[in-house]
Amino acid sequence: MRTVPKLNLDDANNIVSACIDKALEIGVDMDIAITDDGGHLIAFQRMDGARITSIAIAIDMAFTASAARKSTREYGLAAQPGQPAYGINTSSQGRFSLIAGGIPLFANEIIVGGVGCSSGHPDQDEVVAQAGVDLFLKIIA
Repeated sequence: MRTVPKLNLDDANNIVSACIDKALEIGVDMDIAITDDGGHLIAFQRMDGARITSIAIAIDMAFTASAARKSTREYGLAAQPGQPAYGINTSSQGRFSLIAGGIPLFANEIIVGGVGCSSGHPDQDEVVAQAGVDLFLKIIA
């Protein structure tokens, strides 16, 4: 039997803090969600100016990143017409997010969760999520 690493609340809060720092740096308030390996929410933070309409999107991005085990940008490309995941956005009660801003968290090639950020342009969402991933990789190094 193998031992599987798990995210804890301290990990999630540290990732959220790194995302907030990056959001402040680029000047875009964000909704930030962290999920575990099953896509279940561990932590969520809505910065003061973040869009209310982006709350569910950030959570769905983190869910998608952990469930699909790939970034939402990458998954969105695979879900285009003629691609292998076409139509996936209609499953799981529409929870799969197919726009950039969700990135999976891996520890030693094992999925441990996902980060989802939303409220800016998809490229801004993704750069903020990546800041959280980068911090997580430093924590586990």
